[in-house]
Amino acid sequence: MKFNTLKWTENGLEIIDQRLLPIHEKYIILSTTDEVCQAIKTLAVRGAPAIGVAASYGVVVAAKESTSIDFVRSSMKKLRLTRPTAVNLFTALDKMESQLETAFDSGDPINFLLCIAQEIHHEDYRICKNLSIHGAELLSDGDTVLTHCNAGALATSGYGTALGVVYAAVESGKKISVFADETRPLLQGARLTAWELAKNDIYVTVICDNMAATVLREGKIDHVIVGADRIASNGDAANKIGTYPLSICAKEHNVPFYVAAPLTSFDFSIATGAKIPIEQRSEMEIHTIFGMQVAPANVSFYNPAFDVTPFSNITAIISEKGIARQPFNSILKQWSIK
Repeated sequence: MKFNTLKWTENGLEIIDQRLLPIHEKYIILSTTDEVCQAIKTLAVRGAPAIGVAASYGVVVAAKESTSIDFVRSSMKKLRLTRPTAVNLFTALDKMESQLETAFDSGDPINFLLCIAQEIHHEDYRICKNLSIHGAELLSDGDTVLTHCNAGALATSGYGTALGVVYAAVESGKKISVFADETRPLLQGARLTAWELAKNDIYVTVICDNMAATVLREGKIDHVIVGADRIASNGDAANKIGTYPLSICAKEHNVPFYVAAPLTSFDFSIATGAKIPIEQRSEMEIHTIFGMQVAPANVSFYNPAFDVTPFSNITAIISEKGIARQPFNSILKQWSIK
């Protein structure tokens, strides 16, 4: 990749500020827990796997701020409150918390916790690369993929999930092009997916969200591939708002609909997607776009950040373990066994 999503430095966690893309490619250092929390809340760093990695480094930042284990525990509680839907956040923090007392008993809690955070970081890259290689088997030379939101290097440790499948296919010698939904209201598809694909020399066409059904009907799309922030044990998948209607359109037009996500995005403790908490975001994201008011101030706004695609609309789920096809029950049960 021709950019770094996030990396650890001696001054703290360095991230590319995704709020400023595609106009400005700016990197910022997060040196306090509050800065890490704010970066996650405001989507300076975003994408389920990347949020998990950022949160793990946030624990290291907390240890650098104070030698008190109680302070670090309090900071971890703040990190847990940043965003409710992406399960990777909680998985990463659970791993960090399980080693917290050992870290402080070691006499060098900062480096001890840093080693764990770096392990989470490197493991995420490895598993995203592996799932992408599995997913690339589904694509043929000359195929066109439609995706929604951003599930690429910007959303992970640096390779991607849905876009990772595209990258892996291209690396294997296949020519792949992409249609990217703009993804309202924050335009992650137009701002981020199009930016990173173009930066990596992959042909991309941006469309408005309400054009997806038309390009599917016109036969322009061979596969739809999206990421996921949380997947229930039955295969129901929560992803950026607008994914569910896209799955309906794909099913109507007999286009395969794939969900690509690492096992860290699976929540095997819940039976169905009905149990997935859906983040509600500020009305200002709809009311105002890039500082310009686009709707009357005296009307109501409803802004769920995610929706849930039922397993029945999903052709296959791609993880580092391989490809799960319908029916999902038996293979997802196998995947749940650690």
